[in-house]
Amino acid sequence: MNTTRASASAVDILLIGNVTRDLVDERDLSRYRLGGTVTFAAVGADRLGRRPTVLTRATPDTDLSAFPASTQLIVLPTATTTTFANLYTPQGRVQYCYTPAPPIGVDDIFFDLRHPDMVLLGPIANEIDEEVARIFAAETLVAAVPQGWMRRWDADGRVHARHWENAGQILPHLDVLILSLEDIDYEWERLAPAFEHVPLVVVTEYREGSTVFHRQPDGRILEAKIPPRPAVEVDPTGAGDTFAGGFIGYLAQSQNISFENMKRAVIVGSAMASFTCERFGPERLLDVTREEINERIEQFVALTDFEIYVED
Repeated sequence: MNTTRASASAVDILLIGNVTRDLVDERDLSRYRLGGTVTFAAVGADRLGRRPTVLTRATPDTDLSAFPASTQLIVLPTATTTTFANLYTPQGRVQYCYTPAPPIGVDDIFFDLRHPDMVLLGPIANEIDEEVARIFAAETLVAAVPQGWMRRWDADGRVHARHWENAGQILPHLDVLILSLEDIDYEWERLAPAFEHVPLVVVTEYREGSTVFHRQPDGRILEAKIPPRPAVEVDPTGAGDTFAGGFIGYLAQSQNISFENMKRAVIVGSAMASFTCERFGPERLLDVTREEINERIEQFVALTDFEIYVED
């Protein structure tokens, strides 16, 4: 893992957002696994042969060894590392957020980081300033996983959904929006503002697969459903973030943003996310082989009528 400052020529995929300490035991702050959108997305992109650059905040004592060796890691100073407790109940997930790290603003993003092939904005606790989305070069594909902009937490740290208040300032600068059905409280009509501004919207639906929407020049919205693959689930934490890493990793590899290729990218993202669920944290992703990835992709392809090619 390279922790030196990345040069413009070295930036392939830029991932922005704070890492998290995901507690193993919600009563013990010292035992954690590394989490956060950028963590899972970096591992997912790396497994597809990409070179992720991560801009984040974490304290010096935070164990960042879960990042793959290919990662160029830029760690901004902070007195705290954002900490989450994820509790899974029959009624759904309950989250607690503790010690949120400070925001990441425009001034934190070096000028030589503003021309990557792709950038993924992955806030987990409302830490990415809204101005960040607009600073990248015109040729950069800008994607976002907005869950962190759609959360609030009370005095006890209990996380609740909230209206995405600054969506109007961010959506016009995005090319891709990746969010879960849970993020919009299972209300599909809440996607309407996104369709007005973002050409490509992907909604992950947990055990029901994913749906990709593509806005056409005449305003029509094309839609495609990607069915789920049966899996043995150990821990779903980070699956959506891994999906995002696999999705943009495939787009970076293929250099093709047509609707047909977007559907293929969803298959690759779904395959990568399915590995995450098999163990805790990013453990399974860190030892998955290219052969396993290709086999898993083929299993998803068998559920659809798409053809797909992934480099060895």
